[in-house]
Order: sequence, then structure tokens, then C-alpha cells
Amino acid sequence: MKPNRRVPALTLALAMAVASAPDARAEEKAKSPAAPKAPTQEEMMKAWQAYATPGEGQKKLDAFAGSWNVKMKTWMEPGKPPEETDGTAENTWILGGRYLAQKYDGKMMGQPFNGMGYTGYDNYKKKYEGVWMDSAGTGMMISSGSFDKTGKVMHFTATFDDFITGKKMAMKETLTIIDADTHKFEMWMPGPDGKMYKNLEGVYTRKK
Repeated sequence: MKPNRRVPALTLALAMAVASAPDARAEEKAKSPAAPKAPTQEEMMKAWQAYATPGEGQKKLDAFAGSWNVKMKTWMEPGKPPEETDGTAENTWILGGRYLAQKYDGKMMGQPFNGMGYTGYDNYKKKYEGVWMDSAGTGMMISSGSFDKTGKVMHFTATFDDFITGKKMAMKETLTIIDADTHKFEMWMPGPDGKMYKNLEGVYTRKK
């Protein structure tokens, strides 16, 4: 049988055609958007300074700084009379005016009750964030919120690990500036029927 001399010629023609054809991947790459340009060190420093520097968001919390007498009401169940107690709170700026720390001392159910919390404004998220812990448990409550249009009322959503059900519990909080020397804290949580009810109210009056 004679060798087929047309095969090498055909192979060469195909190779030349492939070589001369446009590179599909190169065309696709050319069409795709360019990768974002990495920020320069100067740009990164500028962004960091804006993120780390206290500003108007932090200044709004100054209304709550100081020493306070507190009239506290606690509802253990919906529809029941509240327990009324007296307490004191010291709210001080920490870390160069970035966070407002609260130390609370009072009573609950006839026992000493102490708590600590931290509230700050996240310059990146444009949100207020808080964490609270107290002697009534070993967990922490995490909250996030903002001022309303009046600049007098802060609305928060909060979450807490319910050690009885083993699930996350969602709560609502408000912090209302009544005047320069008075503000009110309120909190709502789910009742036995799942509906939200007010379980806490504290009126803070500035010590003179």
C-alpha cells in the first residue's frame, strides 16, 4: 500500500489556519473589565484616618456622658406590675473619645445588680453599635442602630442568646433624649406568646 502523501499537507494547512485564527481567550480577556487598581499607600492612609478619627457620629453620644441617677422599672411578665428600683450610672469616654462606656449599679429582684456596656459609632458602617454585659448572666447582648430624623431618639435592634430555648432572641431598644439632663432607655422582648412587650424602662437624671 502506498503512503498517503496528502496527510502531512492537510495537517500543515490546519496548523496554519489555527495559528492565523484570532485567539478567542485573548478577545474575551480584552472585553472583560480591567481589574480594579490597587490603592496607593497614600490612599490607604487617608481611608484609615477617616475610619479611625472620631467625628459627628461620636459627638452625638456626648448627650449621655456624665453621672446619673436612674429610676428603673422591670417587667418580668406582660401585664404584671413592674419592679421599681433605684440605680446609678457613670458614662465616660474611652479610647480618645471613640467609645462611651457605662457602668451601672443597682438592684434586681432584691439582689445587687451591676452592668457594663460600650457604645460607639462605626465610621465605615455609619451605624451605632453596642455591647452589654451584667451580673444577671454570662452572655453579651449585641445591638446596632441609629438616630431618627429628629436626632433625639436612637432606635436599636439587639440580639441575645436565649439559654432556655437555645435560640437567638431578638429585642428592640430606644434611647430618648428628653433634655440636657434627662434621657430614657426602653427595651422590648418577646413574651410567652411571641409578641413583643416592654420589659425595661430606665429614666436617667443627671447628678447635680
